[in-house]
Amino acid sequence: MRTAIIAALVLVPALAFAQDVVAPTTGESVTTAQGRNVGEYNVVQSWELGYRFASVGGDDGKYRSDVNYHDGVRLLSSYLTVNSRDGHGRLFDEIVLSTEGLGNDPYESATLRVQKNRLYSYNLTWRSNDYFNPGLTVANGEHLMDTNYRWQDHEITLFPQSWFRVRAGYSRTVQDGPALTTEQEFDSRGDVFPLFRDLKEQYNEYRVGFDVTRKGLRFSLLRRWEYFKEDTTDNVTATLQGGTVPFGGGVGDPSTLTGFTSAQPYRGNAGGWLGNLYAEQKWIAVNARVTYSGGRGDFIQNESALGVDRFGASQNRQVLVTGDGNRPVTTGDFNITLLPESRLSIVNNTSISNTRMDGSNFYEQFDNATLSAQTLHFQFLGVRLITNGTDVRYRFSKKLDVFAGFRYADRSIRSIEDGASVGQPLQGLAAEQSNHQDAGVLGVNWIPWKDLRVHLEGEVGRNSTPFAPISLANYHAIRSRVLYRKKSYSLGAGYQENYNNNSIVITAYSSRSRTYNAEGSWNAKSWLSLDASYSKLHLDTLGGIAFFAGTPSVLTSGESVYISNIHAANLGVRLPVAKRADVYLGYNITKDTGDGRGSLAAQATAAGQIFYNVQTFPLTYQTPLVRVSVRISAKLRYNLGYQYYGYHEDFGLLSETQNYRAHTGYTSLLWSF
Repeated sequence: MRTAIIAALVLVPALAFAQDVVAPTTGESVTTAQGRNVGEYNVVQSWELGYRFASVGGDDGKYRSDVNYHDGVRLLSSYLTVNSRDGHGRLFDEIVLSTEGLGNDPYESATLRVQKNRLYSYNLTWRSNDYFNPGLTVANGEHLMDTNYRWQDHEITLFPQSWFRVRAGYSRTVQDGPALTTEQEFDSRGDVFPLFRDLKEQYNEYRVGFDVTRKGLRFSLLRRWEYFKEDTTDNVTATLQGGTVPFGGGVGDPSTLTGFTSAQPYRGNAGGWLGNLYAEQKWIAVNARVTYSGGRGDFIQNESALGVDRFGASQNRQVLVTGDGNRPVTTGDFNITLLPESRLSIVNNTSISNTRMDGSNFYEQFDNATLSAQTLHFQFLGVRLITNGTDVRYRFSKKLDVFAGFRYADRSIRSIEDGASVGQPLQGLAAEQSNHQDAGVLGVNWIPWKDLRVHLEGEVGRNSTPFAPISLANYHAIRSRVLYRKKSYSLGAGYQENYNNNSIVITAYSSRSRTYNAEGSWNAKSWLSLDASYSKLHLDTLGGIAFFAGTPSVLTSGESVYISNIHAANLGVRLPVAKRADVYLGYNITKDTGDGRGSLAAQATAAGQIFYNVQTFPLTYQTPLVRVSVRISAKLRYNLGYQYYGYHEDFGLLSETQNYRAHTGYTSLLWSF
């Protein structure tokens, strides 16, 4: 057995899956749950209560942005089902409740489903994430965020098994918490000051609709109401009170910020419709969908700043930004599938979208010290996109089919910018650009022999007038996949390639990416399994430079280069060590070797040094884990786990590294019946 495991580790590299987390306990159960009969229902439940511990060294902010587990008692996971024994419960026929991380884990979630056959079905999803962003090192942490995201979604369906169903739902997203931001005062070459930000954002959605299914025809109609509001405020930090610290000024620079407040409430709403029609007969299927959303937003920003500029002159500035905006969006999709005979299928899809943004937007800046004002008006933007694609698939035999396709897209972008000074009429500056893109696809699915499957696919595309430097222009893509699967094991490998070359008026741009991956799994017994994966991603981008290098002129010479070579591997083994105990061993590693350099060399200019420093980021991130689960009785297990997190940058931006190491783990009791 040991020889077989070692051989599998050597021969089965695989694609790196999502990182394993040591807790909650997965893969081990107390026993086959039979449940307990309570009245007219059968109840099955599982609860894992434990204590999580963590010890962190190094950059705590980076650890919190990546992992963020800390000490404390947790309900690591729970699962509960209540099912009617005869399918005819009094108030409900099924309840399914599952939770994870409750009790102040950084990632908490709960799902609930309650339904009664033929009458109703209710689904609830709730999640809470602690979000921590230490801010870019280039900003010295002055754009830090420590917020909390909370999502909830409610959906109820009446008569779920009927030909006529009524649906209603409600969703809510909230983000709030402290943050830092920066403000540049008092002119275009002024100093940058850190500010405290009280972040408050809220989104609510209400929806109601119905579905009709009759004789191969399905029709759905949904009405939606969306509301968004933001009440974020910015204030001067405590260290700046009184203007005693000339942040950003340095020696000989008198710039100070003695007072700053900014309130920027926003209110937005969107009413929309979604209609979908699906019809199917023996040789044809049609699917049509239309959506409309009439978005509208009203905003105001009231900002005041007090201090001294870089020339030593007192400043008292007030900025007022008001406006309203409309954003109607209309989309339509029409899909038709033809099956003229059993071996041939033809699919054609046409999509149209039209987005417009316009409104009365007004910017006014007052200088209370000089009693002067500046006024600007903003712009209109409209984007219309039409796409069409046709795919043909022909099956030569049960083991071989070939497909080909052609894609066409036509995009038109229009903008109108209104700019005027005080006392002068508005002057519209209109611009328009259109482009079209053609792409062809060719591929094959092949089963050369039993249990072996091969997929090959290629795409080539051309765009007449790319809009942005990174837009797809002259590109090609290759995708391939090989899978061999037996009853107890599977082996797979793949290769993907994406090349894009683009050139617009501002600059040229090219990108190349290649991905190699392989994975394997082996389930020798019900209690012994192995999963392994490996992938390599190569990425290099090359573009021109248009950069304000600290002088009135713009730096346009040189090239912007970025190179990355990411290696990722994952290994997981589950095996018994005694009659009552199971052990899970896992290891994940991600390593970016960059362009091969081991250190940063000094460059001739400051601007050149900045670009040289960000051309590659070699680093290593690894996390081994071990988990032991011991069966105490038919209903109870004891679990103990340990996981290490190690993050190491070979060199950091501006000589700042965010390295850390963390020892985490948990101990718990898993009770189920």
